Amino acid sequence: MRLLTTVAALRCYLTKRCLENKLTAVPENLALDEMNGLHQTAIGLVPTMGNLHQGHLSLIQRARQENSTVIVSIFVNPLQFGPNEDYQRYPRTLEQDQQLCEQAGVDAIFAPTPEEMAVPQKSIQESKVTQVIPPSAMITGLCGRSRLGHFQGVATIVTKLFNLVQPDRAYFGQKDGQQLAIIKQLVADLNLPVEIVACPTLREASGLALSSRNQYLTATEKQQAAVLYRGLQKAEAAFRAGLRDRNKLIAIVQQEARMVSTVLVEYIELVEPTTLMSLQKVEEEGMLAIAARLGSTRLIDNIILRDRQPIIAIDGPAGAGKSTVARQVAASLNLVYLDTGAMYRAVTWLVLEKGIAIDDECTIAELANRCQIELTPTQDLKFPVRVWINGTDVTEKIRTVEVTSQVSAIAAQSYVRQALVKQQQSWGKKGGLVAEGRDIGTHVFPDAEVKIFLTASVSERARRRQQDFNKPGQPEVSLEQLERDIAERDWKDSTRKISPLQKAADAIEVQTDGLEVSEVTAQIVSYYQQRLSEW
Repeated sequence: MRLLTTVAALRCYLTKRCLENKLTAVPENLALDEMNGLHQTAIGLVPTMGNLHQGHLSLIQRARQENSTVIVSIFVNPLQFGPNEDYQRYPRTLEQDQQLCEQAGVDAIFAPTPEEMAVPQKSIQESKVTQVIPPSAMITGLCGRSRLGHFQGVATIVTKLFNLVQPDRAYFGQKDGQQLAIIKQLVADLNLPVEIVACPTLREASGLALSSRNQYLTATEKQQAAVLYRGLQKAEAAFRAGLRDRNKLIAIVQQEARMVSTVLVEYIELVEPTTLMSLQKVEEEGMLAIAARLGSTRLIDNIILRDRQPIIAIDGPAGAGKSTVARQVAASLNLVYLDTGAMYRAVTWLVLEKGIAIDDECTIAELANRCQIELTPTQDLKFPVRVWINGTDVTEKIRTVEVTSQVSAIAAQSYVRQALVKQQQSWGKKGGLVAEGRDIGTHVFPDAEVKIFLTASVSERARRRQQDFNKPGQPEVSLEQLERDIAERDWKDSTRKISPLQKAADAIEVQTDGLEVSEVTAQIVSYYQQRLSEW
């Protein structure tokens, strides 16, 4: 692991790393079952202010799973502290942080001084540095009321870090819900080519959200501070019971917080999680957020309230039986089957139909962002969803060998994925669906209530695929060739830069070798019903 403290060293490191990745090739004699061990070539950034704890480590672990290079920045940003805040006493533990990062498999730490980042050790109001100012509506509410200039300071430094590291993905915790929404908006508004990955809040046994500022608290104060999350949990329980009104939800949190007299509530708000606009009633999704002081320590927390039916996300490698199982699970539970794989196949069919070269990514990007895909449910068990693209029914055409052999290359193209994921997430807002693919639980619906990773051995998947091809009108394909094709596709799917095939941390794995489709379906339905009873 490298410790880099200057911009020049960081740029040198990233240039060399990029070159090394380009020169890395897949050995011809690589065994089929070893291919999934290779890493993709993406860069993941975890921005921190140091004094790392398990919450930070969970972000690093997620970044390690999804990227070949993981950079952790450690920078106590003077621009996001107000004149009377704790900049000078904020905990700085670089040596300890280095040890934790090395154990977690971080490739490099970027730990510059304020001077190296070209920012003075002053608040944003006193600084003459060029600023990135988020939309006023997003920075004047919640923490923005009492921390004037805070989010300008955050946005300015985060933008500088994105420019310096140029990561494919950057990882942020949901605990800082306002910051997360602002950074997502910043990336969208400035067209920055980075994917913002939101990671769940980690908590102490008491429920207190992990934070570097928790070390300011005594053991007794930590127990007292847990009242914040208890209040949010009680409001969530009322929400699940049908309560949607803003004032009543807030009152539940207030009532619980009053149980601890030393906790001074600064605000309790219900807002839309993306725009941070105040909500009177939760129609689809709301963020219930709280900030409070305990002695001289300021604490924040939040919880997301979703008014939707559950989503079942089924991921896994090619040929694991995801489509068949997902269709049966959807039918068994009376949920909608969202065939995301068919969407990528439809675009692939259109690319081939128009004679576009598979590596002509610019033309394919134009096509993907302009095409219209429709998925129409049917009563046909063989084709429960009919697929249309630009008015053409391609339900059966997208299952040919030609489409199958090229769909992985199309699905790996970032602009294709962006276009189709946007449609999928729009359809998922109301929930009540089963979706299957390669990155449903990790990328498309990371907040899915039920996540399944469906898999099988390469030989088993090849055998199943051969049975599919042994139908009238389909060319004969040898089992050996299918095994090679499947193993190669596994490698491509799990090592691509854009949304690689990964098992979500909170997914359960279902190994399907030797199991009938009905048995796999029954397992998933049982797990779904168990999870439903827990809510």
